Amino acid sequence: MGIRLHFWGADQTVTGSSHHLECAGQNILLDCGLFQGRRQDAEEINSHLALTPEQFAGKVAPSLNAVVLSHAHIDHSGDLPLLAKQGYRGPIYTTPSTIDLCGPMLKDSAHIQESDALFVNKRHSRRQAIRVPPGPAPMPPLYTQDDAAQVNTQFLPVKLHEPQVLAGSTKDAGFTMISSNAGHMLGSTCVLLNAVENGQTVRLLFSGDVGRKDLPIIKDPDPAPAADYLIMESTYGDRLHQPIAEVKPKVAALVNKVLGRGGHIIVPAFAVERTQQLVLMLHELIQAKQIPEFPIFVDSPLASAVTEVFKKHTEDWDADACAFYTKGIDAFGWNRLRYIQTPQESKTLNDLKVPFMVMSASGMCEAGRILHHLKNGIEDPRNLVLITGFQAPNTLGSKLVAGDAEVNIFGEPLRVRAEVESIDALSGHADQQELLDWMAPAAPTLKKVFLVHGELSAMTVLKGKIEERYKLEVVMPKRGDRFEVG
Repeated sequence: MGIRLHFWGADQTVTGSSHHLECAGQNILLDCGLFQGRRQDAEEINSHLALTPEQFAGKVAPSLNAVVLSHAHIDHSGDLPLLAKQGYRGPIYTTPSTIDLCGPMLKDSAHIQESDALFVNKRHSRRQAIRVPPGPAPMPPLYTQDDAAQVNTQFLPVKLHEPQVLAGSTKDAGFTMISSNAGHMLGSTCVLLNAVENGQTVRLLFSGDVGRKDLPIIKDPDPAPAADYLIMESTYGDRLHQPIAEVKPKVAALVNKVLGRGGHIIVPAFAVERTQQLVLMLHELIQAKQIPEFPIFVDSPLASAVTEVFKKHTEDWDADACAFYTKGIDAFGWNRLRYIQTPQESKTLNDLKVPFMVMSASGMCEAGRILHHLKNGIEDPRNLVLITGFQAPNTLGSKLVAGDAEVNIFGEPLRVRAEVESIDALSGHADQQELLDWMAPAAPTLKKVFLVHGELSAMTVLKGKIEERYKLEVVMPKRGDRFEVG
């Protein structure tokens, strides 16, 4: 006997990470992420978790004993409030940084769920008034901010590289976890699980999301530890990234060019990690006098809250970021950097005539305050729209990157006269070569690799590379697939 694996999310897709493991009568979840996609698919997938509500509440066997969370990104943590809503009150093991990030992030996710349900139900009410017979009942939110608050009471902090016996288990039966730094975002981990049953130990390594060397702020990924089986992400399994070293000179050149022509720089940026990376990079450029001090605005309440978490957890910073801290300098704050809170403050930026930069969410230009800034600036050729991350197909951000001459914002067609540039080298996900190199220390002991968290095309390419380089069996599970390893 060994570990029974039930793949339940991020299988041949990149969102909704969730994997159910069972050993010696103990059941755990690796991640409990929100699936993000078309509304109908999202409702179906997010509302059906790996175990039943009765099992979450421990009322029937097998019951859920513990959740292990690799990191705070919503596609890994965003279904935790639904787990709590359906009765789970057990521990959620993760790093202190991840715990502090999940507070504002899950609250924000719950607010989105509530707002989305309100929007759908208003439309439903209008249709009900003219429908005979009546249609379906109003849709409740997937979960609420109260459910998110409940999750915050269930976190248990774990230290990197220290064994942690999971709830319900012992050293002789069940699961012990050891986490190490994944280098993907603040507090992110890969997790080695030692599963013991009938005197037999099986080592299963979960990569979480593997980061890259030399990313701003966070430390480089730890090497993969020895294991028998590996569940590994494959987000960029079919491509290579641009070198990170090229980013800072490019940003400096773009800033100086736009300031020289009196324009504004509009930066759609993810509130978590990307905004903080850019703020630190700009601070370094100003300190090195490679760009002048000029007004910079972070226009995202979530980004502001997350930045405070970054300031708290300097133990996760790399040497360059710590250089500010040791000199008594705020890495994420200086005289001409301002964090915007209220919508009223945000609107005042439209009246500024001097050159400035505004960073705002969403990173794919699909919602939030960034749309207002784009609407007010996209038709001015002096301005720059700087895209800083992956843009999903059919999003406004993807259309800007593709060079569309006209886009719709709030239903209004607008000519794209602003310059558009993109920087993709700051991705927090390892590329194909980086994934192959990361798993190298574990490869000699591995019996099988399961690829998750990637589109089928990316997985297929990476599968071939792993088989060619390491001569290992590689599986690409689908949602609902079960395996026994041991």
